[in-house]
This record gives sequence, C-alpha cells and structure tokens, in this order.
Amino acid sequence: MTGLGDRLKEARKAKGYTLDDLQEITKIQKRYLSSIENEEFGTMPGSFYVRAFIKQYAEAVGLDADEMLSLYKGSAETAEVVEEEERQKVAPTLSRSRSRSTGQLAEVMPKIIVALFIIVIILVVAFLWRHNVGNKGDGPTAPNDQIQVDQTKPKEQPPTSTDPDGEKDNEAADQDDETDADDEEDSKKGDQKQVLEHLEISGQNSTYALKESDNFKLEIRTKGPSWIGVTDENQRELTPEARTMEAGETVEIDAKDVQKVRIRVGRTAETEIYVNGELLEYASDATTQNIYIEYEQQ
Repeated sequence: MTGLGDRLKEARKAKGYTLDDLQEITKIQKRYLSSIENEEFGTMPGSFYVRAFIKQYAEAVGLDADEMLSLYKGSAETAEVVEEEERQKVAPTLSRSRSRSTGQLAEVMPKIIVALFIIVIILVVAFLWRHNVGNKGDGPTAPNDQIQVDQTKPKEQPPTSTDPDGEKDNEAADQDDETDADDEEDSKKGDQKQVLEHLEISGQNSTYALKESDNFKLEIRTKGPSWIGVTDENQRELTPEARTMEAGETVEIDAKDVQKVRIRVGRTAETEIYVNGELLEYASDATTQNIYIEYEQQ
C-alpha cells in the first residue's frame, strides 16, 4: 500500500462526496472508484485505464493528478518486483516438470509412429480391395440397349415482325421499356447521399456535421478493450452506461431525435464508429478523443 487510496478517499470525504456522487461527476463506475481507494488495481481493465481513472479522480477531489500518478507508479513497480520473485521461485519447478514431460514423450513417440504406420497400411489395403470389387461388378453394355429418338414436335416460332399483331406487341414492349427507364431515372434523382463533414479539432475534441440525411443511427464496434460513453446535448446517456467495451462488442444507437451527440472513445485504434452505415474517419491521431456530431435535421 502506497497511501494513494487513502489520500484520494480522505480528499473525497473532505469534499463531502459519496462514491455515487463521484461516479456521477467522473462517469467512472463505482466499483472502479472503490478499487482505486483499496488499491486493488488487478480488478481493473488495464494500466491505461487505471492511470486515466486516477487522474480524473484526483482532479474531481482537488488533488494534484501528477503526484497521485507518481504514487501509483511506485505501487506498480513494487508489484512487478514481487511478481518477478514469484516467477523465479516457480521457474525451477517448471523446468523439472518440462524435463519429465519431454522424457515421457520420447518414450511414447516410437509406439505412436508404429501405430500410425499400421493404420495407414490397413487403409491402403481396404481401398485397393474395394476398388477391385467395384471393377469386377462393371459388366459390358447390354446388346439390346436401344437408342431413344426424340419425337417431340418442334416448337412453334413466334410471329415475325411482318405480322400486324406482332408489330403491336413490339410497340407495347418498347413503351414499357421507356416507362421503366423513366422510373429508374426518377428514383436515382430522389436518392441523396448524406454528408458527414469534419469541422474542427480542439485538443481531444473533434467536431463533425451530419447533413442531408433523414436518419441518424450510430453503430460502435470495438476490436479491443476501449472505454465508450455516448451522451446527447443535454448530457443524457444514450447507452445503458458508459463502460469498457471488450473486443468484438457492438452497440447501436438511434439518435434521430437529438441535435448533437458526444462519443467518448478511450482507444481510437480499437474503435470503429459508423454513422448511418458510413465509417467515420478520425481527423486526429490522439488515442483518447471526444467525437462530437452535430445533426442538421431535414
């Protein structure tokens, strides 16, 4: 214990905050806040999120974030030393176990090879036997086989273009083709492609505008662990809760009735954001970003 958790807990109580209050302020889950106070960092998503949560906690209770992070660094280094000592104790045991396993495998391997060789021979013999039996069963073609002659009547040919009725049918078909072409052209004119335009970058904030679209649907996919939180212009959560999404997770949000959304992304390299099916291209290389999308409703 480095005293980090006690310092943060005392500062929180001095502010008069409960863990529920702090969860509302920082948007960090209560169980993670409790883990920080107890210095149980092994229960948290990873060192990246531990540092980010400690920084947010310290700023919320009025402590120096850099000082708190230095205390966490000392705690992490101590834990690494203990883990290294445990690994050194376990290494000789693992080495002896591996030696015994290797010796046993060397004894069994010749028996396995012989067994596989016998199985291959049996399969080859069975295949050849079945092949010979199949050839004996094939007899010559029966002499009484007769050739069947197709005696069906030829199909009647459609009337030529010289037939007056045929000419009327061709004219009607041409008119139908022209109507279909007009309908297709009108359909293409009615389709409008949405515009997802990048407006500005300010620190961790990137702002985009969604135009010429009747829908505003978000789909967020994660390829690895990433902190995700989505709110509207009134700071109302659009997801059940801000949380760490694991690899392969997907969340879909219908934001048609809002004017602006804020997407908090913990790791942009592991996160893909689709707007009405269109992949949003990150304008910034920052790992952690706030993506703002302003929706201009039709």
